[in-house]
Amino acid sequence: MELTEGIKGRRSIRKFTDEAISHETLEKIVDTARFAPTWKNTQTPRYVVVEDKAVLGKIAEEAVLGFEHNKDIILGAAALVVITSIAKRSGYERDGSFSTSKGNEWQMFDAGAAAEAFCLSAYNEGVGSVILGIFDDAKVAEIIGLGEDRVVSCLIPVGIPAESPNPVPRKDIADYITFI
Repeated sequence: MELTEGIKGRRSIRKFTDEAISHETLEKIVDTARFAPTWKNTQTPRYVVVEDKAVLGKIAEEAVLGFEHNKDIILGAAALVVITSIAKRSGYERDGSFSTSKGNEWQMFDAGAAAEAFCLSAYNEGVGSVILGIFDDAKVAEIIGLGEDRVVSCLIPVGIPAESPNPVPRKDIADYITFI
């Protein structure tokens, strides 16, 4: 697939078929996504793939802050990819200080780049995805047994698309760019 086609063609998929996704396909997706840039090449994003239906159900019931739409998406997915980050590394120097005015915000910036790389790679493999932002990160971490050295960055339900949403209208290019 051509890059521009992938960027413009990928959609947030919220409805999936019952078909499973092979570990080989998921590994291929992560193998590509791991090339997303990170602050000082720290390579902090990590991917936890939840396939166990009981764990998916627990996350859907207890960790989406009552947002029913996210609950339904998670329960309908073949798997839930929890993008985590190694804590206190991105944006930090070895002595624990920051060398940027963004402080620890670089961690989420890196996770965002990783999430988009993951979703584009998934799209290239015929796998649908959507990035969820409404969830209780501490509860998700507890449910999946995440160590204190890692933090939950985002949730990405994945599956074979059962829908093909139309593109949403985009603002005019003039709304996006300023030349100085």
